[in-house]
Amino acid sequence: MFDPKKLLDDLLGSQIPGTTGTVRDKAGQAVQMAKDNPLAAGALAAVLLGTGTGRQVTGAAVRLGGLAAIGGLAYKAYQNYKAGSAPEQAPPAGDPELLPPPKDTAFHPSQAPQGEDEFTLTLVRAMISAAKADGHVDDEERKKIAGKLGLSGIGPDAEKFLMAELERPLDLDTLVAAAHTDAQKLELYTASRLTIDPDTRAERGYLDLLAGRLGLPDALVDHVEATVSAAKVPVGTSPNPRW
Repeated sequence: MFDPKKLLDDLLGSQIPGTTGTVRDKAGQAVQMAKDNPLAAGALAAVLLGTGTGRQVTGAAVRLGGLAAIGGLAYKAYQNYKAGSAPEQAPPAGDPELLPPPKDTAFHPSQAPQGEDEFTLTLVRAMISAAKADGHVDDEERKKIAGKLGLSGIGPDAEKFLMAELERPLDLDTLVAAAHTDAQKLELYTASRLTIDPDTRAERGYLDLLAGRLGLPDALVDHVEATVSAAKVPVGTSPNPRW
C-alpha cells in the first residue's frame, strides 16, 4: 500500500518523486532529474494530470508538506473570514507566511474523525476531480498518462490508485459526503482550488458547484480564493530564489 500523505506531497510538488528531499532542499538534484527525466522533476498535478495552470505553490506550502499546507491555508482563510476582514485583491509580494493549523482545531490532521490517511485520500480524490473539470482527461489522455506513470517513481500501488481515480466518473455526492466536518469541507474546496486556476468556464463552474454542494458561504469562498492566490506564483519564479 502506498503512503497517502506522500502522494499528496507529490501532487502539490512538495516532494520530488524518487527523492527523499523537498524541491528546495534538492534544487541541484532537481535540475539533473529534469534533464534525465522531465516527468519525475515536476509536481504530479501538472505533469500527470495535465492541469497546466502555469502556477505553483510557494515555498511556504512546499516546506509544510501537502496535508499541513492545505489545512493551514483553509484555517487562514477561515480566520480571516471570521474576523470580517476583506479578502486581499492581490497577493502580497514575497513568500507569504503560512503556518500549519493549530492542533486544537478541527483543521489539524489529527482531528480527522475518519483518520488522517482516509481524509488524505479524500483530498487527493478532490484534486483529481478538479483536474478533470475542463474535460481534457479523455481516453487518449488517460492512455498517455498510463504510459508515463512508471517514470514518476511513485510506485505501482499509487499508479493503480491514480489511474482508477482518473477513470472514475465524477461523483460529487460521494466526494462531498467524505468531508465529515465543516473544517474538512473547507479543506476539500481549498485542495480543489489549489489544483486548478479557474481559467475556463468549466473550471470556474466546477468550483462554484463544489462550493455550493459543500454549503460554503460566498464570503468564505472569496477568502479561500485570496489565500490560495497568495500561495501560488507563476511557474519559473521563486519567492526565495535558491535555484
